[in-house]
Amino acid sequence: MNISKMFEQKKVVFSLEIFPPKKTSSLDTIYNTLEQLSGLEPDFISVTYGAGGSSANENITCSLASLIKEKYYLEPLAHLTCVNSSVTQIENVLDGLNNSNIENILALRGDKTDSSTAGEFLYASQLIQKIKQYGNFNIAAACYPECHIEAESFEEDIIHLKEKVNAGASHLISQLFFSNSDFYKFIGRSKQAGINVPIQAGIMPVTNVAQIQRMVTLCGASIPRKLIKILQKYEFDSDSLRDAGIDYAAEQIIELIENGVDGIHLYTMNNPYVARKINEKIRPAMRFINNSLN
Repeated sequence: MNISKMFEQKKVVFSLEIFPPKKTSSLDTIYNTLEQLSGLEPDFISVTYGAGGSSANENITCSLASLIKEKYYLEPLAHLTCVNSSVTQIENVLDGLNNSNIENILALRGDKTDSSTAGEFLYASQLIQKIKQYGNFNIAAACYPECHIEAESFEEDIIHLKEKVNAGASHLISQLFFSNSDFYKFIGRSKQAGINVPIQAGIMPVTNVAQIQRMVTLCGASIPRKLIKILQKYEFDSDSLRDAGIDYAAEQIIELIENGVDGIHLYTMNNPYVARKINEKIRPAMRFINNSLN
């Protein structure tokens, strides 16, 4: 199913994200994770993709996306990054996804690294154009509530975001954020710029201090005072920090739902327990909003 149609049928679309294991020997773990996450009945599940055009990345992402579709009857969203990739490599991936009946792609540039070499795609908008020309795929793209870490200004970042939409992105999924006010300001800027596609809020529950430090370094997300206090209070109590992180994420999501968000995209970090607990807390609000359509 074309994921963009889901936003026409529901007031709030709810999705989960998983990432393939780094080693194929760990595939049993991700299969078990998928088994548990599928029971949460998300509208779709996205599968991340490692940068660099590796055939192993391509195969695992495609394989997991196919499993989600064929075994669990859920819609997969396959990530595709273009950093370091040639046109031929991208076409090979698209052929594989098409042959597996994968309809939906999240088109990303991917993170640059010190070892990155120059590929034939400089921006995600170029990848979106290629996918749009190549086949009948539905394309999603990423957005950044607190501005892309490489952008010189919010204005520049919104210009690039509009380029993605104009190139063919039908909906957007946000980078993680911890302050809903930042997301609301971003939505306002986007609408002022004429960006009117659905935008899902990307939420990552904080379950350990090292995790949050790593993610903040990578994406530049700010940490509100309330969350800083939680991290300080439970830094040496892993179970209490996990539970407090679950509560914080659930509160974020419920407030977003009550304020008319298009969708929630939960970065599960392959942790079914955390995803299940958050799902239990937010489902009443989800049901109430979506049932109001009837």
